[in-house]
Parts: sequence; C-alpha cells; structure tokens
Amino acid sequence: MCPKQGGVGHGWGTADRRMASGKLTDKAVAAAKALPGKRLELWDTGTPGLCLRVSEGGRKMFLYRYRTIDGRQPRLTLGAYSSAYGLAEARADADRIKVQVRDGEDPAGEKRRERTAARAQPLKTFDDLADAFLTASELGHWKPRKKRKRERTISDERAILKRHARPTLGERRLEEIDRHVIRSLLRDMAGRNIGAQTNRTHAVIRQVFAYGVAEERLKENPAAGIAPVVAEKPRTRVLTDAELKALWAGINNPTGLKLPPAKKGEDGRKLYVGRPMAIALQLAALLLQRRGEIVGMQVDELDLDNGIWTIPAERMKGGVAHVVPLPARAVELIREALRLIPESRKNNAPVFPGARDPAKSVRPDSLTHAMTGLMVALGMKSASPHDLRRTAATAMASERLSVSPFVVSRVLAHRSDAGGGAAVTLAHYNLHDYAPEKRRALEAWEGLLLEIVGEKMRPDNVRQIGEVR
Repeated sequence: MCPKQGGVGHGWGTADRRMASGKLTDKAVAAAKALPGKRLELWDTGTPGLCLRVSEGGRKMFLYRYRTIDGRQPRLTLGAYSSAYGLAEARADADRIKVQVRDGEDPAGEKRRERTAARAQPLKTFDDLADAFLTASELGHWKPRKKRKRERTISDERAILKRHARPTLGERRLEEIDRHVIRSLLRDMAGRNIGAQTNRTHAVIRQVFAYGVAEERLKENPAAGIAPVVAEKPRTRVLTDAELKALWAGINNPTGLKLPPAKKGEDGRKLYVGRPMAIALQLAALLLQRRGEIVGMQVDELDLDNGIWTIPAERMKGGVAHVVPLPARAVELIREALRLIPESRKNNAPVFPGARDPAKSVRPDSLTHAMTGLMVALGMKSASPHDLRRTAATAMASERLSVSPFVVSRVLAHRSDAGGGAAVTLAHYNLHDYAPEKRRALEAWEGLLLEIVGEKMRPDNVRQIGEVR
C-alpha cells in the first residue's frame, strides 16, 4: 500500500523526489521541506498507510490511506502538524481508524457524506449559526433554562459575539471549528488581558454550539469540556468615606476635571459627564440597584408621590418584579432628571434617554465609562457602579447601620437568600415584599451617605444607627 519510489529502508531518497518512504521520526517530520513547485509526501513504514504531506509553502498535513472491503484506497486527512498534533497523535489516530476499517467501516466515505450534507445545510458557518441562535432566543424558541431570555441578556450575547467571537470564527465552516480553534481564541483573549470577558465569550460560544446540537446541525459541542481560561477572582472593592466624598463632589461639579494626556507633553483631555449621567451615578450610589436597572428606569415605573419605583420582571436579572422604596434625595434626583426630558417625550419614556435614539435608554456601559473617567480624573483607584452597590451593602450590614443581612438581600434583589426559611415558602407563599424594612434600610443609608459627602449634618443629639452608647 505504501509507495517505495522515494528511498530504501530508513533513507528518504534524494531531495528532489516527490514521494519517499521510511520510518518517520519527530526529527524528520520537523525538518521535512518540499522543493519549489513540488509537493512532498513521506510515507511511514512504522505505521503503514500514514503519510506526511508537505506543501510548497511549508504546510504539513498527516493523511491516512487504507483499503476498503470493495478494494478502494481512500485517503483520510487526520490533521495539520503542530506542537499539539505531532507524529505520536497521528499514529494513534491511524491505529484507531485501522480498527474501524477492520470492522467494515469507511471513515473517509462517512466524512465525505458529512461534507455533502453540510453543504446542503443553510447553517454553514459560525455566523450562520450565531444568527439563528440569536433569532431563536428572541422568538423564545431557544430557552436553555426553561424560560425565555430577557432582552438585556440577548443584547449582551449579541455584543459579545460581535466583538470577540465573530472576527475569528465568523466565516469559518462549522466543521472546521474544534476545541483547538476555540481554545486558541480564548487564550489569545486572555493574552490581551481581556480578563473575565474571556470566560463570558466562552459561555456564549458554548451556547451557540449547544443550539446547533439541539437543531441536529452538529453531533457534538466543540466548546464543551474546555476549562475556564481565566481564573476569576470575586471583586471586593469598597470605597472609603474619603473616596465617596471626592467622587460625589466630582459628580456634582466635573468642571475642571481632566483625563491624563494621550501622549507625553500634551495637555489632558477635559472630562465631560452630562447631568443625566451624573444623576444616574448618584442614584446608583443611593439605591444599590444594578447599572442596567438604573439607566433603564422608565417614567411609567415610578410613583414619585409615594416614593416607589417598581422594576418589572423583564428588566430584572432574576426575572422577578422588584419594588424599590425611594428615599427623599433619590426622589429629588429623579424629578431633576425628568425635568431634563423634553415635554413631548415624558410619557412612557426612559428617564435616561440615549443620545442617538431618545426612545431607548442609554446603554449600561455608558454609566461604567462615566464612573471610570471620574475615578481616573480624580486620581483614585478604579471602581465601577457595581462597587458602589457593594459599598452601600457593606455599610448597611456593618455596625454603622446594623441592617439585617436578609433585608440587605431584599434591597439588592438577591432571591437566593430565604432568611433562614424554606426557599419554596419565600417564592410561592410569602407575598410580603419587605417594603417597610427596605425603606428604612435605604433611608438609613441615604442619611449616612449624605453625611459622608457633606450634604447633611447629623444632629448632636441623634445617635448613628448601630452606634454604641
């Protein structure tokens, strides 16, 4: 079965021969080169049927040739030579195929049939599959957790695919994408210090392929079984009183704040934070809600006369409606934000409209960018809107305010805390939303925060909540 034109025994023959045979070694594979205008094939006598094909451009591919029951001698591509796939791996694959052929199978024929079927498929590339995945998610046809995905989740997945996955995988045929390709993409992201977003990208890619398997477009998920590339550490950033005071002052009056210059010798760029975004940051600090919930606030969610903000289930991370009692300063800030909206757009409109499309809320990452800019311009350690949420929750649960951890969980809309009771009781039978407790907690935090930032003085005869006499 193996050609002998290229040499005898362990020799490879002369350099200008097109084919040669002998027992392959790692050294011979690494050194193999084809002459200009020719392709070199080195057949391995150690594993009959195994061949290393070297192109004129230097690409090396392992092939395996076998004889079928009907006498045909097809060639099956095993894989490209690389640091991860060498002679030992190729020989192992050849031995595996040899067993299949002995059992009457035709691996090359099966692969050819799969390629033919794939060409007939409407979902040929990763882009095709990703588009179908997103559409199915929007229509509610794809529900991996047995419930329809929220619009925000789909928007985040679309953004991750566009930014991180499609540039590398988009035009590749699905059959070409294996674990090695996906792992290389993730390692490249980690090498560029992208961080936790690397793992988010992996999760979305894994979902796309899971959808492909469910639709019977693929037999297996190539993104499954890959260990997280980036080790994530829980964030523990809590702002000090001094940092809160400086940040609050910067939010109220960003005039004069500058970002570091792009180049040495240049003047720093002026920092611009519009008043609506400044208000959103202050509300994030006062109300402890997530950035998407803050900037996504809608006029029809508010009952300012009674100081209540009801966030609908479709906008909540946990998929359950959440009532946020509004302390006095928060109500003032929201009324200020509403005065900034043109009268013609105030009904059922976003409280923080986007610049390009006023019918939609500003993007959540705009809040992060604004806070990042402020922290940099103020010369302080980096912090995010979520760190404001953690800072407030920490103060609530500490001896400064002594709020019950369970009530803090209710304020944060953490549904996993059952307060010592059965979760099923909380989910189905306890309809009390702890609104009075949440209001007292938020009012206590507002009072403390306004004292910290200098907007409010505590009377001498009033003891701080949780303070020891």
